Amino acid sequence: MPISFTVIDLFILVLSLVALRWFAKRAPLPLPPGPKGWPLIGNLLDMPNDDFAKTYTEWARMYGSIVYANVAGQPLVILSDIEVANELLDKKSAIYSDRPVLEMAGELAGFKNWTGFLTYGPRWKESRKFMHHAIGTRESLAEFSSLFESANRKLMKEALCDPENLERHIRYSAGTIITRIAYGYQAEEKDDPIIALAESAMRNFTQLRNPGTHLVDFIPLLKYVPPWFPGAGFKRMASEAKQLLQENADKPFHLTMQEMARGKAPASLVSKNMKDSSLTEAEKDCLKWAASSLYSGGADTTVGALSIFFFAMTHYPEVQRKAQEEIDRVVGSDRLPTLADRGKSPYISALLNEVYRWRPVVSTAFPHRTTTADTYKGYYIPKGTIIVPNLWQMTHDPHVYSNPDVFSPERFLEKDGKVAERNPRACVFGFGRRICPGLQFTDVTVWLGIAMALSVFQISKVDEESTEAIPYGPKASVFTGRPQPFKCRLNPRSTKAKELILELS
Repeated sequence: MPISFTVIDLFILVLSLVALRWFAKRAPLPLPPGPKGWPLIGNLLDMPNDDFAKTYTEWARMYGSIVYANVAGQPLVILSDIEVANELLDKKSAIYSDRPVLEMAGELAGFKNWTGFLTYGPRWKESRKFMHHAIGTRESLAEFSSLFESANRKLMKEALCDPENLERHIRYSAGTIITRIAYGYQAEEKDDPIIALAESAMRNFTQLRNPGTHLVDFIPLLKYVPPWFPGAGFKRMASEAKQLLQENADKPFHLTMQEMARGKAPASLVSKNMKDSSLTEAEKDCLKWAASSLYSGGADTTVGALSIFFFAMTHYPEVQRKAQEEIDRVVGSDRLPTLADRGKSPYISALLNEVYRWRPVVSTAFPHRTTTADTYKGYYIPKGTIIVPNLWQMTHDPHVYSNPDVFSPERFLEKDGKVAERNPRACVFGFGRRICPGLQFTDVTVWLGIAMALSVFQISKVDEESTEAIPYGPKASVFTGRPQPFKCRLNPRSTKAKELILELS
């Protein structure tokens, strides 16, 4: 829906823009091309509220791989080419690794404490170090192999018994893994209070992060308006979200501290790092928020990717058949796949790559921000410019991917002299120093979920005559690009497969 302002809102907006932007310096070089804006407000009214990738992709086709927009005085650059993104965000990462300030979600509601949203500096580096040691490499995740396998076996059982709520089961499975790795916490079989708390925080973030919903994101001075002031309901909303977020960070952290005091805390991100008695109070606080950040970085991406996988299988049965032939050949029918089978399953790995590419979980990567002015190919990029990588266009560029709208794992396999197409991991997990710290976690969780599902289920449409359209991509959610809710049929492939599913984990 379009952004709507009251007369008072527009009056404040105009005054603020005049005061803050009237004396802005002229750029020494041309700005990148982009849509023509209005005086003062620039391209504010052109900005989408939900389907970002669609708008940004249209702009890329009109203006090129680097597009400039002015959003009420805030410079914005959209990158729609992987090479350009790498040249700026990776090779020039020293000046392209900051994050924009999110006034509503970040400053007022407190989500600025999560690792992914920290401004570039010492606290961010410390937080990334904590996370890297826990989930940053396959080696660091290896000690949790049995956890991954147990959680996914339970997921298969829940999916068989209650396929109507498949996405809910995927989310709960991811939550049990993350809370165990972060805190050593053993989640309850159903309705766990710690997972429920984390889910509530994620829902708040998704709502508050929605661009265009809150005027304070465009006029930061409004954050100083007292909560009782007419029209300041956003302050009360943010305060409630901040209180819940603080509880989400504190409660599981304190539970781990209690278990450590009793000498019974399992290995986890928190327990491993808290054994270092030299940590300062500031470092302990950073660790607490790094642990809380794992859920935001792992749960939604895992849920999105696995949901897209099940959706794709209902539309591409031939791909499913080929993948199952490989699983049967590598694993057989007497057991479920394990992580040890991964290196022997090139088609499943290619299928995972295609899940990432076909419907990227985030259609636009979380934005970067420049810390100094820069120039690129004759264009001027001002200091403080928000940089948005348009992942949808990068993963659907017909010059890079043949028939990009078709789900085809074969594109990532070298065969008969054909060179494999570019691995989407080059962009879907972010760029430069801001690459997603949960990359390895998501990769392991999703690969195992895909392999197990293919091993035991025949996945199909509920209504084989359905002509349900495959959604464009990100429209279902601002923050993630998984498809709209859908139903699928999950039938055990054999009697033995059903027995494997129903075995106690």
